[in-house]
Amino acid sequence: MGFFDKIKNGLTKTRNAMSLGGIFSSPIDDDFYDELEERMILADVGVETAEKLVEHLRERVRGERLRDAEAVREALKDILSELLETDDLTLRMGTKPSVVLVIGVNGVGKTTTIGKLANLLREEGKKVLLCAADTFRAAAADQLEIWAQRSRTEIIRQDEGADPASVVYDAISAARARGADVILCDTAGRLHNKQNLMNELGKIARIVDRELPDADKEILLVLDAATGQNGLIQAKQFQEFAGVTGLVLTKLDGTAKGGIVVAVADTLGIPVKYVGVGEQMDDLMAFQPRAFVDALLQGETS
Repeated sequence: MGFFDKIKNGLTKTRNAMSLGGIFSSPIDDDFYDELEERMILADVGVETAEKLVEHLRERVRGERLRDAEAVREALKDILSELLETDDLTLRMGTKPSVVLVIGVNGVGKTTTIGKLANLLREEGKKVLLCAADTFRAAAADQLEIWAQRSRTEIIRQDEGADPASVVYDAISAARARGADVILCDTAGRLHNKQNLMNELGKIARIVDRELPDADKEILLVLDAATGQNGLIQAKQFQEFAGVTGLVLTKLDGTAKGGIVVAVADTLGIPVKYVGVGEQMDDLMAFQPRAFVDALLQGETS
């Protein structure tokens, strides 16, 4: 099953909330735009972003004199794709080693995402080293070690309660010695409004900057697609403290509202780099904006 089909299945709840098939069979008038905006808000696109998108669509429909419902649907697809398309959809990994810090609150699938990403990168020919820097959550390192075995990658860990920055330092030393291409660092995931968590992330970042000042670095924020607008709050706070460079959207399993991707892209300008579409090892996929939009807006009449 390809990206489109998996995303299509995963976005069932969003499409149902937006009821786009029915909307695009209606006359393109003020009632249509009001209904479209409402459906977007229900799909977790957010009020401000929904208003902006609908106004943009109005302008395009008026400027291009669109009358056909399918032409209007395609115009909306173009607008959403333009919002999600960036030149920064892939991980920057031009140095050896490169560093990817994976952050996010507990329960979003962060450690699982790291394991799947490790497998994906290994299959691309990268030598991957996992770093178990979440030393606060009980058994976090044990969980990551299981994923290291599944993905056939190596792992650096210490005892529970160890200094996370110390584990990162050890991982950097090991990566140099072993010729690793990329270090994937799991980090603590306590509540996003806890200052101590942000302080720990800052300490880890300083260690990386000191030891690998010229390395390519990514800070990936993992968001649960089902959290809706709370995901936007998380993204804003992590962006403020940690400088997020990309998103991984998890749990697109048929119950999620994927409109949050659009909200974060519009509000914060953070690109989505990967999406999790299931529980299998190969169910983490590089994000394809147009295929995502096509799946999101596929309706009864398409």
